Amino acid sequence: MDAKAPSGPISFDDFMKVDIRVGTIIEAAPYPEARKPAIKLWIDFGPELGIRKTSAQITRHYAIETLPGRQVLAVVNFPPRQIGKFMSEVLTLGVPDADGEVVLLQPGHGVPNGGRLY
Repeated sequence: MDAKAPSGPISFDDFMKVDIRVGTIIEAAPYPEARKPAIKLWIDFGPELGIRKTSAQITRHYAIETLPGRQVLAVVNFPPRQIGKFMSEVLTLGVPDADGEVVLLQPGHGVPNGGRLY
């Protein structure tokens, strides 16, 4: 899939199958074993979903020490995926800057963890 090419139309029912939730990063750690520079994240999605882990290639714009406490959006209903030696449980969402580097998506105001995008 070409990330720059627009996708064709989908139904609203298809959109609703993608479960995008807000969570708060509670821990961030280096991931030196990753093929591309990445950071391990543990994200709290509230009492219903709990804490899920992932890795993200966000080293250009984010220092590890600035990530805890930051709210982010993530797809929480993909199956777990092995990323090197680390099992990723969610896909943290971001968009590319002018250089193609990831900028995390986050709410403009603090919201309760676990809220679903609509």
